[in-house]
Amino acid sequence: MYSDLIESKRKFFKMGKTKDVSFRISMLKKLRACILKYENDILHSLEKDLNRSKFVTYSAEIMPVLKEINYFIKNTKKLSKVKRKKTPFVFFSYKSYEMKEPYGVCLIVSPWNYPFLLTFSPLIGAISSGNCVIVKPSEYSVHTTKIIEKIIDEVFDKNYCEVVLGGGDVVENIIQNDVDFIFFTGSSKVGQSIMKKASENLTPIALELGGKSPCIVDKTANIDKTAKRIVWGKMLNAGQTCIAPDYVLVDAKVKDKLVKKLIFYTEKFFSKSPLEIKNYPKIINEKHFARALKLIENQNVVYGGEYNRRELKISPTYVTDVCMSDKIMKEEIFAPILPIVTYNNMDAIYGIVEYNKNPLAMYIFSRDRRFINTLVKNIPCGNLCINDTILQVSNYNIPFGGRGKSGMGVYHGEYSYNLFSHTKGVFKSNNIIDISIRYKNDNNLKIIKKF
Repeated sequence: MYSDLIESKRKFFKMGKTKDVSFRISMLKKLRACILKYENDILHSLEKDLNRSKFVTYSAEIMPVLKEINYFIKNTKKLSKVKRKKTPFVFFSYKSYEMKEPYGVCLIVSPWNYPFLLTFSPLIGAISSGNCVIVKPSEYSVHTTKIIEKIIDEVFDKNYCEVVLGGGDVVENIIQNDVDFIFFTGSSKVGQSIMKKASENLTPIALELGGKSPCIVDKTANIDKTAKRIVWGKMLNAGQTCIAPDYVLVDAKVKDKLVKKLIFYTEKFFSKSPLEIKNYPKIINEKHFARALKLIENQNVVYGGEYNRRELKISPTYVTDVCMSDKIMKEEIFAPILPIVTYNNMDAIYGIVEYNKNPLAMYIFSRDRRFINTLVKNIPCGNLCINDTILQVSNYNIPFGGRGKSGMGVYHGEYSYNLFSHTKGVFKSNNIIDISIRYKNDNNLKIIKKF
């Protein structure tokens, strides 16, 4: 079954149609029109899956996708051009080039937390660089997966781009049938499994994973703005964001002040009864809901901790006095729960972050330029945001991606084009001048050394 699925894409790719830049741009325009056509259906689907407000869904998922499509409509022609490169003087009769060529058949596996954005953002990059694509959306975000399938079926020839439904076994079977490139967004555990399967065929792969992203607050930070932006970034989508602040690491001198402000803005944004708000996001399913609640068992909950099991909702929750050995500090939280850890010096910051090294994101709140620069230079992470949260992902002019356990490969904008392309070097002789010295023996050693 899956071998036929891949073979149909391979045949379409070999026709050469996707290598035509005008064809790629026309497909992007068609995709944009279809997304606009089904905009309300997308909003309703995500409301059903995650109980999100239309404002959050549009600003966090639909708008970024439309912006990225517009970017590639404008820039694909430029990105696809062959680039002339410098040639060493010794090869004066040669010319050097760099060209991007599509991999062929790409598999994109997307998650449930931002199912629309994290399906179409990599898909746009794959199409723009001339690939055929198999899309496997999450089985958890049922309603959004249906609209994703509807849009892709309407826009693309099935031999060019097609949705495949199912669980993890579907992904494994497709990988075993040897695709040309894999793009996966999800948990580190599943990412490891996919990478292991991909290695059997030496298939290139990009992994966008997660991890425990620290939010470091020093004593010089504007505590009011800091708290406001942490609450917004952490509680977006009920904490089910791969780059959400996973824990706060705050200077002990300003910890109490920060906690008070966090509570103040939580109540300002969500009232004192957040579980009663109609569009307060829910946890995706019972399994993830139960896992999140276990993280706060036997913890010092200073605020929140309420939940509604029937509606799968957990109120914004703040936890203090945690130890690095606690379960809450050993795994990505992915819920509206925020541990607050204190530090007294720079060495303590390094030591705490090292427990969960190479986070996908890191946030620094400070007005001390030296403090900021020291952390930027000395703490490895996937991406950084200073004096704000989350917004770094919205700028497609900078790369987004992880390192180590938080992933590999960067994308967005030009970086997506590069990710879904093989960069091929071309070295061309004019075939007129032949440098004869290379054919000589040791008698010409002195001459070759001069070169």
